[in-house]
Amino acid sequence: MKNFIDLHLHLDGSLPYSTVKKLMKAHNFPSLTETQLKEKLSVSKECANLQEYLTKFDFPLLFLQTKKDLEVAIFDLLKSLRSQGLVYTEIRFAPQLHTQKNLTQEEAVRACIAGLEKFYKWQDEQQDNSYPLHANLILCLMRLPNREQENSLTVRLAAKYDQHHVVGIDLAGPEGPIPNKAFRPFFKDAKALHIPFTIHAGEAAGPESMQEALDLGTKRIGHGIRCLESEQMVQYLVDHNITLECCATSNLNTKIFKKIDSYPLKTLLSKKIKATLNCDNMTVSNTNLPKEFKLLESKTGLTKLDEHQLLLNSINAAFASDQEKNRLLTIFS
Repeated sequence: MKNFIDLHLHLDGSLPYSTVKKLMKAHNFPSLTETQLKEKLSVSKECANLQEYLTKFDFPLLFLQTKKDLEVAIFDLLKSLRSQGLVYTEIRFAPQLHTQKNLTQEEAVRACIAGLEKFYKWQDEQQDNSYPLHANLILCLMRLPNREQENSLTVRLAAKYDQHHVVGIDLAGPEGPIPNKAFRPFFKDAKALHIPFTIHAGEAAGPESMQEALDLGTKRIGHGIRCLESEQMVQYLVDHNITLECCATSNLNTKIFKKIDSYPLKTLLSKKIKATLNCDNMTVSNTNLPKEFKLLESKTGLTKLDEHQLLLNSINAAFASDQEKNRLLTIFS
């Protein structure tokens, strides 16, 4: 397989090491050894759970607090993804997490758009035979206490920039302490504004969190891998054409599964669930999409036919224009 699609990729968890080093230097941050830097950015095999996994976002966020930081981060990440063979991706980030140095949420969104458009100009100048990488942005609401104003603003910004590469919203953050249903007002507003959305669920929390997300009207669920704990949930996903954004290595890191051999992607496909394969966080999880596919080929027997179905599922679920989906269907036909 040469070409790939990633629908679930976090900016702050996927910064290339070279980009982090560049931003550290720009901010006069003391240099670190390779070992120290890896400890800051990536989980070890001893990662205990999702809570520990989420601590790996703290360090890269230090260097994503200016317009220049964000423009560089998006540009460099897209160059890296293109080199891996990606032809479409949706990069998600929470604008409210980039306001620690007086940047506004809107300025953060505009900076990411600028980085994406800079990448397109660079890509147009390349003279090779690879398919172009097209990218869109998803803005994350945060599942944190006392974020009503910030989350409401994120929804409005998604509507304002829907003609400028912003294609939807997400709800991210620790599963469990605050239930998905507590965010109903924001998704009600999103539906009124015709903003597509996806919601993290069924990862640290079980099928009940997925049901809450589905009750809010989502057609895509970030992770959702624990749906297999409930036959009723499996049937609902099939009957309502719900897409799961599966992230194998990430789920292994957070101890949803003990061994990659037992990762049930083939099971999901066999049950006619619209599963997709994604990275979640390339740097935190020490992975990329070509690695994910190769890993599941060798450890779970994922076939070329399975992979083709995963990619078709990604195309159908993408928050992309019909024109873009037709382009992708041509690539994978």
